[in-house]
Amino acid sequence: MDTGASVNEHARNEGTAGSGAVGTTSVGLDLSQWKYLSREAREPQMHAILTVEADGTQSGGGAGPMLAQVLAVDCSSSMAYPQEKLRAAHQAAVAALRLLPDGTPFAVVRGTQSADLVYPTTASMARADARHRARAERAVLNLVAGGGTCIGSWLDLSRRLLIDADAPIGHVLLLTDGKNQHDELMPLSEVLDACAGRFVCDAWGIGDGWDGRELLRITSRLHGTASSVREEASLPEEYARLTRRLLAKSIPELVIAVTPTAGARVRSLKQVFPTEVELDPVGTDGDGTLRFVTRAWGDEIRRYQLSLSADPTGMPPGEDLQLAVVAVDVPGGRGVEVTPPLPCVVHWTDDVALSGRSDIQVEHFERHQRLGEAVAAATDAHRGGRRDEARHHLGRAVQLAHAIGAEQALDRLERLVEVLDAEAGRVRLRPGVAAVDFEHLITASSHSTYGPDADSTDDVFLGDPVAATVRCPSCRERTPATARFCPLCGHDLREGA
Repeated sequence: MDTGASVNEHARNEGTAGSGAVGTTSVGLDLSQWKYLSREAREPQMHAILTVEADGTQSGGGAGPMLAQVLAVDCSSSMAYPQEKLRAAHQAAVAALRLLPDGTPFAVVRGTQSADLVYPTTASMARADARHRARAERAVLNLVAGGGTCIGSWLDLSRRLLIDADAPIGHVLLLTDGKNQHDELMPLSEVLDACAGRFVCDAWGIGDGWDGRELLRITSRLHGTASSVREEASLPEEYARLTRRLLAKSIPELVIAVTPTAGARVRSLKQVFPTEVELDPVGTDGDGTLRFVTRAWGDEIRRYQLSLSADPTGMPPGEDLQLAVVAVDVPGGRGVEVTPPLPCVVHWTDDVALSGRSDIQVEHFERHQRLGEAVAAATDAHRGGRRDEARHHLGRAVQLAHAIGAEQALDRLERLVEVLDAEAGRVRLRPGVAAVDFEHLITASSHSTYGPDADSTDDVFLGDPVAATVRCPSCRERTPATARFCPLCGHDLREGA
């Protein structure tokens, strides 16, 4: 290994991860890092981005019966007005039901301050066929609004249904227009602890009373995605699109195993693309290996940020040393081709020009995290009536979103502010901005972009764009080491400028 940029070529390039033979399911692994650490650092940490790609998962001819689906529909009293909300909820649930292949276990839950199973009327899930789908549609269309909101009870009933169904992939599609106002009846934190690892949950906000961070709390813990719709009429197509993606998934779980060497410790592993997902180790092997389970895979790419602590005591400088080994595994996946384990290395150095840099992919996703923090700070400021402070944080969010190419977040930011200078983060708050605009923004900022490609031709870069980053002397933010100008503040980085 003669560079610190990447252990292997990135999985997105043609002919790498996931490029197994036709008809073969494969799982590829790639690791990108900047290996140089200072021996004088107070708490040396190594960060790396893992790219995992599954390919050929549909070669077996469809995975419909692998899925068990619960539709949890908010029927609290606020769903009654405007009428378009409940109508859209009806139509969206029906759209999802009609796509379920025969044999798929499913159920419809009516959510208020409690949870009621409206279809089937028995205590277990139905198996999709023409008769059950038609009866379930009638039950959905008869749903009426009335009552409060206790999301914990909806998830708890879903958990019990999915345990009994015993399907390889359990999924809850949750819709709400309000906040979790009756949490004392069944605390959400306790329910999430019980549900974690049992199923995947995707959550949607509709109307103007839901809480974006509450949805993210649920979906991050349950390996799903939080989304929202501004126009109620668009919800049925969103449900149909999501259901089609679910039916294409055929790998129930994929394990990422990290084995640290002596003197190293795994601090964390989290999913950073396409959305942020919490990952907790499910067990430790005798050799110190930590195993992190990821849920419900189809043909797709996900990225993870690995953080390791390292101890230079007694370690020789100037050499590539193995810090950890990373591997992927598909439990029960006989016949699945898997990339061999990859090393995460460290190179202890006294050269501050080397140790002061960082991998550009790591910085990309850390900027995404700062984008989310800026949006959250703007939301809090707006709730508190501090408009100037909200504008300041939104300007910072625009600056970050522009730098990392987060187009969806930029589009939603521009609903709240008039962008005067994206690079400098100068914005003007638009009149008539509503609280729900910030909730839409929160869900948008949770969807990250893929990150820099190895074959990027962006004019910002003079050389390999995945090489490293350095701190801009003007704004102190990380910027590509080969950049001529800081993409955040525009400072001229050329020597002698």
